[in-house]
Amino acid sequence: MWQSYINAFKNYLKLERSLAENSVEAYLHDVEKLWQFLALTDEKPVGPLQVTEEHLRAFLKYLGELGLSAPSQARILSGLKAFYKFLVLENTIQHDPTQLIEGPKLGRKLPDTLSYPEIEQMLDAIDLSTPGGTRDRAMLEVLYSSGLRVSELLDLRLTNCYFEDGFLRIFGKGSKFRLVPIGEDAIRYTRMYVEHVRRQLDVQKGDEDTVFLNLRGKKLSRVSVFTTIKRLAADVGIHKTISPHTFRHSFATHLIEGGADLRAIQQMLGHESITTTEIYTHIDRDYLRQTMIDYHPRGRG
Repeated sequence: MWQSYINAFKNYLKLERSLAENSVEAYLHDVEKLWQFLALTDEKPVGPLQVTEEHLRAFLKYLGELGLSAPSQARILSGLKAFYKFLVLENTIQHDPTQLIEGPKLGRKLPDTLSYPEIEQMLDAIDLSTPGGTRDRAMLEVLYSSGLRVSELLDLRLTNCYFEDGFLRIFGKGSKFRLVPIGEDAIRYTRMYVEHVRRQLDVQKGDEDTVFLNLRGKKLSRVSVFTTIKRLAADVGIHKTISPHTFRHSFATHLIEGGADLRAIQQMLGHESITTTEIYTHIDRDYLRQTMIDYHPRGRG
């Protein structure tokens, strides 16, 4: 139902609008994201000709909940508008459901999402010759690689790190566990920290299984993570208002913009499903892992 219209849209973009291959793929990803969203949220199949303004507003709200920045939401909406403008031109539909949909207000405030080059700048600015620097590099690699909340990062246990399989077992909101893929870079730097820094610490009672510790051997505080990130941003000249959550937003944004499946991203973030959580329980672990490897900028190492 959707695929035939998407194929026709692709031909229109390539032949009539003469767009570059990357631009064509970006437009198609935008439409496919809407298709995925509707498949997740509606009990009955909704085809492209049945899409309403309500569907589109719910879709944009969902993208915001995933952590996608306002400019990225606006770009996806632009792709959908192009798709429905095409359907109107083809006389396939009479009413364009995107006509009255406005994108999120961008304003002048910089979005709290970092580009991949900015992420790399911050990571490369960390001094690995110091114990604290080695820990901070591992910590930020994990934040960005797996999209963790800061509380989940601080509560991460050594016994819940399955590096051989490429997964972390995360204790998240609502006292629920989930498995999250972790990239090769994050694994490498975390192992470096655990084997060469953490092992030398005088670990305090109660924190024997906690991964990230301060130099006194105690569990890190939220404030220390915030401070580290703000300091690194300042060091490399990034003037955005950022926090540990910015890495989580960036994780989701970069996966979505890379073309990853919405279901997989929602599973990795640990969000409740829009209708019922059970709808996601069948997602294969290998599929989640492969999604991260294929679409995350640091997934391959």
